[in-house]
Amino acid sequence: MRIIRWLLGTIILSLNWVFTPRSLKRDPKLQALINQQTAKLTLYQYKACPFCVKVRRALKRQALAIQTRDAKRCEQSRKELLDGGGQLKVPCLKVEDDNGSTRWIYESSDIISYLSNRFSTPQA
Repeated sequence: MRIIRWLLGTIILSLNWVFTPRSLKRDPKLQALINQQTAKLTLYQYKACPFCVKVRRALKRQALAIQTRDAKRCEQSRKELLDGGGQLKVPCLKVEDDNGSTRWIYESSDIISYLSNRFSTPQA
């Protein structure tokens, strides 16, 4: 089973590398503002998890600089995820609001939807 997981993980990461999406191009001032806002976001993930890859590809498409933490290989990240979110489940987006509250969003589709709604660029 371990060999199958390793093989599938290698295939997923290879395909992700070959077919990397292009980033959205924004005005530099707007991108700087978005980068400030994304500084309060952290994605807990496993490197070869297909749902985590899906979220990272969405981050790349939207040109969002969100810090990622490997909850599989880093004991500190795993502990933060378990203590804060309550579940050792990835992907998980930690959202720190300006008022000091913290939300933990699980499920890749929910994370992508949240990011799309929060950082969508108005069409001219």
